[in-house]
Amino acid sequence: MTVRTGRVELTPAAEELLRRLTGTHGPVMFHQSGGCCDGSAPMCYPRGEFRVGASDVLLGHVAGDTPFWMSADQFTYWSHTHLTVDVVPGRGSGFSLEAPEGVRFLLRSRLLTDEELRRLDAEPPLPNGADREA
Repeated sequence: MTVRTGRVELTPAAEELLRRLTGTHGPVMFHQSGGCCDGSAPMCYPRGEFRVGASDVLLGHVAGDTPFWMSADQFTYWSHTHLTVDVVPGRGSGFSLEAPEGVRFLLRSRLLTDEELRRLDAEPPLPNGADREA
């Protein structure tokens, strides 16, 4: 198994919320579509209840084995950044599992360093939905 350069991670608060959600709902996944329903907020779904599209990109796994998927259009926009999933007070989308908790997941980003970009250029392409790793 090839160790990839990290593209996404969780803050401690987001990791704690994810732990609670998986305790209630079982394995989950994230998907970042950039469409309606909170736009740039990552959505958390029970794993297997959201159909990943063939062009969706698997950025990596957070908190061990939770996959984080992103639509191809969003990946084009965010490909030069490292993403951190945080949690903030407020009501997000009714579709995401954290909605009843009175909080919502939120993305924070930073530009990838030159060293990270060099490592990414040397790595194979990220898996996509056609590879069905979810």
